Amino acid sequence: MKKPFNCITVAEAKELQDNWMKTRALYIEKELGAPDCCEFLFSVDELQAFLDYVKAGSGNQTPGIRIYFGAYGTGKRDKATVFLAPTLGVTVGSENNYKLEPINRSLQGMPPKIY
Repeated sequence: MKKPFNCITVAEAKELQDNWMKTRALYIEKELGAPDCCEFLFSVDELQAFLDYVKAGSGNQTPGIRIYFGAYGTGKRDKATVFLAPTLGVTVGSENNYKLEPINRSLQGMPPKIY
């Protein structure tokens, strides 16, 4: 199978993670008083099932997936998370498809697994 056109190199990925850690993670840790999550793990099967759900629920539209940052709130799980939300198209201005539910509940590394 051919590699998708928008893949980045491992070196580019490491640079992006390093930039995140240097420019954002430090401020988050200072504010919260502890490190926060910075990586989230979904199985390929979970992602494929979600993509199949989105495709089936989108009719003739070409859906997209928008990835949002979130946080669980206060208490024991006062950590960051992400959720993947279906969209009604694949442009920057595409609306979210609120008829389909987002996916969440990934595995989160604590301490985080640095790329």
